[in-house]
Amino acid sequence: MLKKNSALLGLSLLYIVLSCFLIWTDQAYLTLAPIGLMAIYFALFYTEYTFLSLAFLTPLSVNIEEYTDSFGLFIPTEPILFGLLLLLLMQQTQKNMLNRYIWRNPIVWAVGFYLFWMFITSMTSSSPMISFKFLLSRLWFIIPLLFFGTRVFIKPKNVRTFIWLFIIAMCIAILYTITVHARYNFGEKEGHWVMWPFFKDHTIYGSTVAFSIPLIFALYFSKKHDLLMKVIIIGLIVIVITGLYFSYTRAAWLSITLSLIVLAIIKLRVKFSILATIAGVGLITLYFSWDNIQMELERNKYEHTTEEFGEKIQSATNVTTDASNLERLNRWSSAIEMFKERPIFGFGPGTYAFEYARFQEPENTTIISTNFGDAGNAHSEYLGPLSEMGLMGLFSMLFIVSAIFYKGITLYYAWPEEDREMKTIILAMILSLTTYFIHGILNNYLDTDKAAVPIWAFCAAFIALEEYNKTPRDSAQR
Repeated sequence: MLKKNSALLGLSLLYIVLSCFLIWTDQAYLTLAPIGLMAIYFALFYTEYTFLSLAFLTPLSVNIEEYTDSFGLFIPTEPILFGLLLLLLMQQTQKNMLNRYIWRNPIVWAVGFYLFWMFITSMTSSSPMISFKFLLSRLWFIIPLLFFGTRVFIKPKNVRTFIWLFIIAMCIAILYTITVHARYNFGEKEGHWVMWPFFKDHTIYGSTVAFSIPLIFALYFSKKHDLLMKVIIIGLIVIVITGLYFSYTRAAWLSITLSLIVLAIIKLRVKFSILATIAGVGLITLYFSWDNIQMELERNKYEHTTEEFGEKIQSATNVTTDASNLERLNRWSSAIEMFKERPIFGFGPGTYAFEYARFQEPENTTIISTNFGDAGNAHSEYLGPLSEMGLMGLFSMLFIVSAIFYKGITLYYAWPEEDREMKTIILAMILSLTTYFIHGILNNYLDTDKAAVPIWAFCAAFIALEEYNKTPRDSAQR
């Protein structure tokens, strides 16, 4: 024991001396190396805990691009994910660590096709270097979350732990944002950036807050709690709802409303044929009423910059004067024009921001448009792949979304009624994913850890829980 303590003391003193030297030579960043070594140690020997830690770290991660003006990297989540990807590859080369049931799941088929087509279109890309970097970033988001996740979530208690950690961290981020926002009297303009450095702007922040709402309600309704726990969860609910309101994000508010419709459809077990009929009738009605609808939309002059809730909701359909809406239409139009020029392979993954400028029509540009086309992405999780990977890119994304909801909903129906807690949590995960993929019509964030980590983790949970549910167990073991 004395020898161990002496060694520990010696290493500590050595670290202090080296840190002082590095700070003196303006290389202070190297003092973080031991933290990196500790992360590697935990990833190797405590992989399950490392994976679960991502739930807590994701809402609080910071993009170093904000400080370095160089490449974007979310710290500490992306280095952990990249490390888990390397660890998975090393384990897989030595021994097959992935269970067979994974390869039978439609979600894995859909994701596999998506990545395969991304690889093909990276080779045909207008900028192959950009596309292959984009593909690599997708791989370290998807592969470790999806495949390590199936091993972690085969224990249902880990699903609950993941959600709790995510909610707690999200509430910390919301409290920080509300505190900063309060200094500016909750002004609408300030509401666009007060969530920095944890979130880039109010749209990704609002999307993540909306994603959290079904989860926090599930934690409350999934089982009976004692008085203290009820008070704690109600407090968290108040924090999350307050965060949603002051995010001033119309798409987030809309996604929550539409998720309630999905909740009703699932609870009432409405058949797909009925939904398809309603959708068909709706589209036909829309087609024949489009001229009248367009005239009504042109009369809408409400701007999204208003702080009044009702007017802000009404501004969502203002396509005449609202610059935010008009710029989104400009991006969509550019994406469609890009698709028309390269309908099969697209311009290559990750290239939209570098290509869309010349596809902007003068009548579509707004006061926030740029002639250089350097202001972001396609503002759609569906039109982005269409422009970058062609028609099959759009289909691959729709295939993923369809597979996720098919497996999620069938899992919910198949889960035993006596296990009310997990059944409620599964339903909440479906509704959270609903908020995101509805939001994905208007924005796209799967290239960030804020969206990618919970979404791909939930996919892994659906896969693992489906396999778990096939093994006979009594409710006490769940």
